[in-house]
Amino acid sequence: MRYVAIGDSFTEGMGDTQPDGSERGWADLVAAGLAAGLGEPIQYANLAIRGRLLHPIVTDQLDAALALDPKPTLLSLNGGGNDMMRPGGDLKTLVDMTERAIRRCVDAGVQVLMLSGADPSDRLPMGGSFRRKGEALTAACAPFADKYGLTFVDMFRDEEIRRAGYWSSDRLHLNEAGHRRVASKVLTALGHPTPAHVIDPSQSARGGLLAEARYYREHVLPWVQRRLRGQSSGDNRTGKYTTWISVPATQPA
Repeated sequence: MRYVAIGDSFTEGMGDTQPDGSERGWADLVAAGLAAGLGEPIQYANLAIRGRLLHPIVTDQLDAALALDPKPTLLSLNGGGNDMMRPGGDLKTLVDMTERAIRRCVDAGVQVLMLSGADPSDRLPMGGSFRRKGEALTAACAPFADKYGLTFVDMFRDEEIRRAGYWSSDRLHLNEAGHRRVASKVLTALGHPTPAHVIDPSQSARGGLLAEARYYREHVLPWVQRRLRGQSSGDNRTGKYTTWISVPATQPA
């Protein structure tokens, strides 16, 4: 098994921050779960970079993924979330880019795992617009599962993960619990049944005017400033595992 992940912050693992400051995330957990389920080490690479639009994911990252030596046997694909957060956007272009990426993998003999990202829109400014775009993109891409015989995990329409307890303080990235839930869904879809991670129903987010003001000051304003400057949180960054690393066959985290 040689598993490579491509995508944006969702796949990089932002929000599942470890004590040393590194980001873990669902893809790392899936790699560990696959090794444990197979009872043998697997090779793993993660080329995802925060802030990336879909085009560089399905070109630059996909090129690098398919160029790995030896070739991957499994590739996970997710993207489009950052495109949907920008004004305008062309749904058909996103769908066409996704299908071309899938065809490249199929032609190369690489199994595809396609995910729709979790839906953060309940607590985001202008969240209704994001949800409409996300639902349309998910509905348009879902038929590719049957058309190309790939594995599709639909996290966008997962009601449980929309609860505040699965999200980090920026309300845009999943926290540890959110990434664990995605990993459990993915492993089950890949044939390694894993109980879906669920948080305590009593967990809820603290609200209030002060909390809302802090959220806008610490998260919304810096995002707007980066957009105005034409910058991305992923500028000058590379994927965290750009070559194969070995994941041992131990119990998953």
